[in-house]
Amino acid sequence: MVKFSKQFEGQLIPEWKEAFVDYWQLKKGIKKIQLFNNTNNNTLNMHQSSSMPKSIISSIRNYSLFGNQHRDHGPIQVHRKLASSTSKGDMYETELLEQFADTDAAKEFFACLDHQLNKVNKFYRTKEEEFMKRGDSLRKQMKILLELKSTFMEKQGREGCSQDSKEDQSISCTFSNEEDSVRNRELQEEMQETSTDDKNETPFSESPRTDEVGKSMQMKSKDGKLRTHSGRINNYQGKNLRINIPLTTPSRTFSAISYLVREDLLNQSSRKCGTEGGKVHVNKTKLHHAEKMIKGGFIELYKGLGYLKVYRNLNMLAFLKILKKFDKVTAKQILPIYLKVVESSYFNSSDKVMKLADEVEELFIKKFAEDNRRKAMKYLRPSQAKESHFVTFFIGLFTGCLLALLAGYVIMAHVTGLYRPQQHSVYMETVYPVLSMFSLMFLHFFLYGCNILAWRKTRINYSFIFELAPTKDLKYGDIFLICTMAMTTVIGVISLHLTLLTKGYSCAQVQDIPGLLLLVFLLMLVCPFNIIYRSSRYRFLSIIRNIMLSPLYKVVMLDFFMADQLCSQVPMIRNLEYVACYYITGSYKTQDYGYCMRTKHYRDLAYAVSFLPYYWRAMQCGRRWFEEGQTSHLVNLGKYVSAMLAAGAKMAYEKDGSIVWLCLVVIMSSAATMYQLYWDFVKDWGLLQINSNNPWLRNELMLQRKSIYYFSMGLNLILRLAWLQTVLHSSFESVDYRVTSLFLAALEVIRRGLWNFYRLENEHLNNAGKFRAVKTVPLPFHEVDEED
Repeated sequence: MVKFSKQFEGQLIPEWKEAFVDYWQLKKGIKKIQLFNNTNNNTLNMHQSSSMPKSIISSIRNYSLFGNQHRDHGPIQVHRKLASSTSKGDMYETELLEQFADTDAAKEFFACLDHQLNKVNKFYRTKEEEFMKRGDSLRKQMKILLELKSTFMEKQGREGCSQDSKEDQSISCTFSNEEDSVRNRELQEEMQETSTDDKNETPFSESPRTDEVGKSMQMKSKDGKLRTHSGRINNYQGKNLRINIPLTTPSRTFSAISYLVREDLLNQSSRKCGTEGGKVHVNKTKLHHAEKMIKGGFIELYKGLGYLKVYRNLNMLAFLKILKKFDKVTAKQILPIYLKVVESSYFNSSDKVMKLADEVEELFIKKFAEDNRRKAMKYLRPSQAKESHFVTFFIGLFTGCLLALLAGYVIMAHVTGLYRPQQHSVYMETVYPVLSMFSLMFLHFFLYGCNILAWRKTRINYSFIFELAPTKDLKYGDIFLICTMAMTTVIGVISLHLTLLTKGYSCAQVQDIPGLLLLVFLLMLVCPFNIIYRSSRYRFLSIIRNIMLSPLYKVVMLDFFMADQLCSQVPMIRNLEYVACYYITGSYKTQDYGYCMRTKHYRDLAYAVSFLPYYWRAMQCGRRWFEEGQTSHLVNLGKYVSAMLAAGAKMAYEKDGSIVWLCLVVIMSSAATMYQLYWDFVKDWGLLQINSNNPWLRNELMLQRKSIYYFSMGLNLILRLAWLQTVLHSSFESVDYRVTSLFLAALEVIRRGLWNFYRLENEHLNNAGKFRAVKTVPLPFHEVDEED
């Protein structure tokens, strides 16, 4: 039977762990009392004969008038203090009315118990108020949305009766409220999205609430009306109204810039004509985005209310279990007395959360699910896919096949001497880059599966940090299955190619096999049919698109996390570039594998490929600095600039080969490595804190063994230096330099896999420190009453 402490730890919300009852500390207090009781029992057994008269006297006292008075009140009495101006809610304090075996330990236990009860009540009240405010805001948003949709439909019915469906999509509805300055609107919405989409590389920063941002972005005029910085009043049905749709895509960004230019022209013309600016045009697209944002707000609110229910039930059960243990150890009837106080306390007696959850559920079913409860529950209570035994079976099957094929391939390669220097240069220049590319990619993918397994074991909420859908994100079993199946296919095809070569087929006859293998994988990646994890494949493609256009897209946690992965896959990207050039130009037909290397455009592109991952990451840092104004993003940008300089020096050294460039490579790479090591340990991992309770670590650690952190820092240092060896282009005498380069590139991928775990651990701890378990979704409409 599993102990309750294990069940309690497995079911609590990780981000709220510090706000739950400290069940383990209370158990320590009971153990102290139990240890003292055992010591007293041993002493009583030794002096049983001499203590007989005393026991008789004590038994008589139990029936005395004084004893009856204490029994009427019970062993304890819990006093309830009224809330003061500095604290929220009532405070509870326990008074001992009977003499316990160990009074000091008992007093300490009840003081801790009172503290836990007061902490739970305070946290519950705080979160309840937060969710109630969200609920009120969403009600107002929903009301405005319904009014706008109704007005829009009436407008469309009057003016678009004779138009076809395509023209109906472009009809806009004009209201009497004027448009804000786009610059003001963009700044406000970016600040609002800080706590949802933008996860800092440094610890999470507090982002202002939506209403606070709205107030900070407005100024009071002399007549008491709220105006924007442009001094223009936005009025809709007697209210100031602002419609904010997040500019998260390049099209919206460009449209905002064009609108800004158009607004400036309108302002200039309005000054000349003495009239005010234009009106707001609300079309179907804006209303669709606004409805989608409000829908997401309801989903997150319902999720938070569900977490609060779990918080109440688990804490109630924890109080019940710990009081039972106390009664069992002390033989006192404490449970009915204290449990009655707990049941009547605020966190258990308040029904606001239940009522709000029912209201949200009813409203969501009516407005977003067309009165279909089953459809609504798919959004409000998404069910996670159950882990299948077939996945485990096929993982084992493909793993066995992969090991067998890999052993056969290594034996054939050793017998034929493929990987020795100056041997089979055609094979090493044409087929080996394909094998190297797939090996690095799926090694990285396999390590990501290991990361997910480790995050789940340590209760790190990676799904919340990455904002992954619980029904669509890949589990570690799925990732292991993809890796083993894909690498079995790759090694099988490469082994078949090598077998054909050993049987006397010429390279020209079998050279298209590696190209077909790459083409099949690319077609599977973009396959439009709902097979082979289509949602995950398309999410991956969208992330790559966001990275490649990183200055234009909103930077979210998953985007810059993936961009960091690409920084460790420069050799893989260069192999992909070479293989693409080899097959697209038709060089595989003539066996002219040196054609791409002789082409100037290819050499220029090779420079760009070496810079691109660092450039993309630097652009992401630049956009985040532009949006948030934090200098830490500029410092982080400098890290990637130093990596770009080191990569450029390496490329120049490979081309020139002079001693001057070699010295410059060593200097630039060493400086970049020291820069990156500092950022890894201090910023990304949160370690090397001098005043920490754990020497040179951080105050809070997810792993129990501190030695693992020291070992990881040392290993990260060694692997960073191994990456430095790739700059020096070192190789072993008996092995081709390309095999050595693959080995060193694999070490960098392993270092990145190690970095991923501690990066998410630090992100999780900073997020849990602010008790954020649900996203704060930005809302589209912002209104202020004129009389305010």
